[in-house]
Amino acid sequence: MTDVLKLWPLLTATHHYDKSYSTRGRGMGTSIEAPILAYLIETRQGRVLFDVGCDYHKLSDPVARQHWYDPQDFPMGPPQMDEEQRLGAHLARMGLQTQDIDLVFLSHLHFDHAGGLCEVCGAEVHVHEDELLAAREPADDAYFADDFAGNVRWRLQQDEYELLPGLNALNTPGHTAGHMSLMIQLPKGAPVILAGDAADLQENIDDEIAPGLCWRDREDMAVESIRKLKSVAAETDAHLWPNHDMAFWRGLKRFPEYHA
Repeated sequence: MTDVLKLWPLLTATHHYDKSYSTRGRGMGTSIEAPILAYLIETRQGRVLFDVGCDYHKLSDPVARQHWYDPQDFPMGPPQMDEEQRLGAHLARMGLQTQDIDLVFLSHLHFDHAGGLCEVCGAEVHVHEDELLAAREPADDAYFADDFAGNVRWRLQQDEYELLPGLNALNTPGHTAGHMSLMIQLPKGAPVILAGDAADLQENIDDEIAPGLCWRDREDMAVESIRKLKSVAAETDAHLWPNHDMAFWRGLKRFPEYHA
């Protein structure tokens, strides 16, 4: 029996970058537009956010933007984000406030997945222990130190586990040291697996192509995680959702509609 009631995809920003950032060794010189997504999950026990997008201040304030997205240090470039894409604006359209979020589940701590933690202060935040350690090194330049340096109510994980009935964390390292995906048992129909950045694009899933950035160049680990997700999806008849695929995003329901 699942406690999940509704699932909403939220577009928190868009990002234009070289495709090779998503497909390792493939697509260099081809620019793609990628959605930066969060997901609101309503359950009988409260509201859960999967990922939280970027820190709006770092994009809207010229000084902060120059510091965090200096093209010499960060060639991927800044995403495009407006006020209406902030988590608070999405929640307000649903009659909610950021204080109504009870739990945040972070696939990993890169800037486009953890930057919005400043919007949901006070919620319990689940992340893999290895991920927090790698972020604090930092293991790569997509970790922005002050995104996760505040007074966060961490709940650190190691093993796969059930957050709530119908929400199951899957360890999928490779893109980062402690990346996690989330399997959601909806009240009707097939489950959904949010791959996170284990699979940016449908192409990553179909062709078993690692993301461009792999922790310590562990392409083998990233490919193994894609194969694991495909195996779990096959065993459970689940739909496996890529995370930064614009064509896929356009086919999803959005508020006031929802997945159930």
